[in-house]
Amino acid sequence: MKIVHLNTYEGNGGAGRACLRLNHALNAGGAASRVMVFFQFNDSTKTGTFSKNVFQKAKAIFNILAERYLVKLFAKNSKTPFSLSWFGRNVAKNQELKDADIIHIHWINHGFLRPKDLAKLDELDKPIVWTFHDSNAFTGGCHVRYTCENYHKSCGFCPLLKNSSEKDISHKTWMRKSKAYAALNCHIVAPSHWMANSVKMSSLMGFRPVTVIPNTIETNVFKPYVKSEAKRMLQIPADKFVLMSGFMPSKNDKHKGTSYLIEALNDLASRPGINKEKIELVIFGNKENADMPDFPFKTTFLGAIANDTHLAKCYSAADVFVAPSLEDNLPNTVMESLSCATPVVAFKTGGIPDMVKHLENGYLANYRSAEDLATGIEWLYHDEHAPEIQKEARRSILMHFSEAVVAEKHLNLYQSLLDLQPK
Repeated sequence: MKIVHLNTYEGNGGAGRACLRLNHALNAGGAASRVMVFFQFNDSTKTGTFSKNVFQKAKAIFNILAERYLVKLFAKNSKTPFSLSWFGRNVAKNQELKDADIIHIHWINHGFLRPKDLAKLDELDKPIVWTFHDSNAFTGGCHVRYTCENYHKSCGFCPLLKNSSEKDISHKTWMRKSKAYAALNCHIVAPSHWMANSVKMSSLMGFRPVTVIPNTIETNVFKPYVKSEAKRMLQIPADKFVLMSGFMPSKNDKHKGTSYLIEALNDLASRPGINKEKIELVIFGNKENADMPDFPFKTTFLGAIANDTHLAKCYSAADVFVAPSLEDNLPNTVMESLSCATPVVAFKTGGIPDMVKHLENGYLANYRSAEDLATGIEWLYHDEHAPEIQKEARRSILMHFSEAVVAEKHLNLYQSLLDLQPK
């Protein structure tokens, strides 16, 4: 079975990472799986690319920059991502796509595939699967919806736009998607039940078949290490209670919830029974230390971590991973932490409850309650059953998100779609 995956970038962001992981899992499961990307920042043998020569690369860069910066003319100075989907490339004539048995679409924004380019893929007469890593496919432009329900109808009156009206840019984008989707026969994969329910409520995609299959993770890489030794690697005393978070204050993504993390930590530090000297905060990400606020605990900044084995050891050094996301499909950091047997404290939102089971392998705090987020951390700080909670964290990933489990679910879906094809 030949599967070709389409993604804008190679490994960039959560969607790119999830795409590469699935590709690896499928190849390990016996399929012939291949990832084709719109643009590679560096030459790579991991993926193929539609932008090979100088002209194609220049056009791709133009598309990417145009999509990222033209939106500023229409959108408010907001931290919520919005896509115009004006620029793209028709890739339907690509030989690898013609030779594929299955075409699997992932994240295709930033000038890769416009709605009409997606419709062109249907002319290849192949089963098309589309994994939704965020909400953009079924909205008039936003990637994160929060409480907005305009996508239930035909968008318009978009709260993210400077000139919001019944027939604003979000409505016009919705109309273009509606026209293109009428010519696109695809099966949707939702990595979480939250995403599946969102799709069913959308006017653009609510009538489409949806299968819930989670993203996967390399459980042989993201695995538990001896906690005391992992702490020693980070030069942290073994008796310290280590908090970890992968979120930096971001100028672009307010849905990461950093302000709630800061508020929760300040709340925690003020509580009786909390020894501030026995707690250390560890933060990884790609922001400079200068961007960081003052935290109430001693803080270690790890910066960006490119080596997954080292990252797994960092997760293992933590006693709790705090994920303050306000809306997330199936965040990789949560899955990585649990796979390393580190419990997670997070808001009960998005696809996080698919992974975090309250008071079993972590703590689900009430939405947008920094106080309850602090309570979850405090629960793990005092809980005498930490070893059992850590074991359950690892077991839950092995049971439901391992490469073999997720690959088999995808292969079964692919085969069912191929069986429906005209003989």
